[in-house]
Amino acid sequence: MAAAAPADRIPAPHIEYAQLAPTLIVVGAAVLGVLVEAFVPRRSRYHVQVFLAVAALAAAFAAVVGLAAGGYASDKARIAAMGAIAVDGPALFLQGTILLASVVAVLTFAERRLDPAAHGNRVDSFAAQAASVPGSESEKAAVKAGFTTTEVFPLALFAIAGMLVFPAANDLLTLFVALEVFSLPLYLLCAVARRQRLMSQEAAVKYFLLGAFSSAFLLFGIALLYGYAGSVSYAVIADVVDGTVQTVDPALADTMGNDALLLIGGALILTGLLFKVGAVPFHMWTPDVYQGAPTPVTGFMAAATKVAAFGALLRLLYVVLPGLRWDWRPVMWGVAIVTMLAGAVIAVTQTDVKRLLAYSSIAHAGFILAGVIATSAQGIQSVLFYLAAYSFVTIGAFAVVTLVRDAGGEATHLSKWAGLGRRSPLTAAVFAVFLLAFAGIPLTSGFAGKFAVFKAAAEGGAGALVVVGVISSAIAAFFYIRVIVLMFFSEPKADGPTVAVPSPLTMTTIAVGVAVTLVLGLAPQYFLDLAGQASTFVR
Repeated sequence: MAAAAPADRIPAPHIEYAQLAPTLIVVGAAVLGVLVEAFVPRRSRYHVQVFLAVAALAAAFAAVVGLAAGGYASDKARIAAMGAIAVDGPALFLQGTILLASVVAVLTFAERRLDPAAHGNRVDSFAAQAASVPGSESEKAAVKAGFTTTEVFPLALFAIAGMLVFPAANDLLTLFVALEVFSLPLYLLCAVARRQRLMSQEAAVKYFLLGAFSSAFLLFGIALLYGYAGSVSYAVIADVVDGTVQTVDPALADTMGNDALLLIGGALILTGLLFKVGAVPFHMWTPDVYQGAPTPVTGFMAAATKVAAFGALLRLLYVVLPGLRWDWRPVMWGVAIVTMLAGAVIAVTQTDVKRLLAYSSIAHAGFILAGVIATSAQGIQSVLFYLAAYSFVTIGAFAVVTLVRDAGGEATHLSKWAGLGRRSPLTAAVFAVFLLAFAGIPLTSGFAGKFAVFKAAAEGGAGALVVVGVISSAIAAFFYIRVIVLMFFSEPKADGPTVAVPSPLTMTTIAVGVAVTLVLGLAPQYFLDLAGQASTFVR
């Protein structure tokens, strides 16, 4: 038999490892973390995992900075990994934001001083043995033996790796794979709370079921867009939408260019992404999951998932579907308006701090969508800046929630927070700073972010949307200020909760949150310019 001609061979993939370094470092550390669980003695695992996670995230951030300094955020921006991953300004900016937010989130995962020691062992926020049935003898034995679920660190690293790829994905299959890579570890992380384990497991099941629906929508949308364009590549789909590509694949001759496939497929993919963002009407999972998940996981998820999902949404709308702008803008207008108003109005009725912050995050998704709708370079710049500002405020706020405790663990009912400002002035003051940032009060990062997205929306012809946004902000300010009044101007109850003294890990998280909130509020211009330089997508 004659040797095959060179033309018949499958070409070897050409992978630019240097440009993919941030993701590869995190994936490598996650795999190492799994090996640590298998081979390192139990008593040493916690310290090894914390060191490995923080070192990997720091190294990955250094790699992002190196790529940006090397010009990959501007003139050297390119498509890597045979068309699968974009290395450009928005991708690097969002990856840097995700990695920095993840470093401070992982510090809250590692906190072990808030709960009283159990059987002489320090305990963290996670179940002693996740596989044990809540309340069973095996769980009691695991607590007594001082076990800890250190698997949360490699799980978090796998989730972060998926989040790094998600906003940089340049074809629809990579987008779907990244979605699953970061969603599956999050479903598990939501289920492993040490206290209120049944509520935690219920939250994980709800998140998993609704997440499976959103993944199905996304996958069906991908199939329809493939039928429409004959490719899953963003650039090819965009060219087919614009009409610049006329070559028809014979196998798809009957469906290519069929606008019904394009509109339905685009709508289904948008549905999947809006679910991850937590926009109305795809928000129903948010309050239950935020309330039931371990609080460090809630903070991590609320910040990093939003950054990744908005990055993917921006790339889809600005790179793949700019030719459909007149079709998707009215729909996104409606989603943004309903999201802003519903998030703000329903938050007023909440009596649990974590649920209140969940509805607050829904309202913020609406504000960020106002920047997305601007369809301009200023819109991209404002969204990037808002995501960076919002992620640190969110992680800081949830870190403060972990400190306020009673005999049952975290005291999240708002009535328990009455008089907190007299009992622990510093903790209440820090939480007040975060609430004022959420409310968009001047001199905080929240004000600079809202001003940027509303300005971009107004210049993009969405003035009515800005009016709705300002009204929603006023409604939201009411419940943020109400919590501040409750903390500082109410009498503390005799049987009220105590504020636990955290280790330097949580102190660092909160301090970084406050610092970023004030720096981005007092001197936002440098960071807005940075986001502006990173606001050009490679096509």
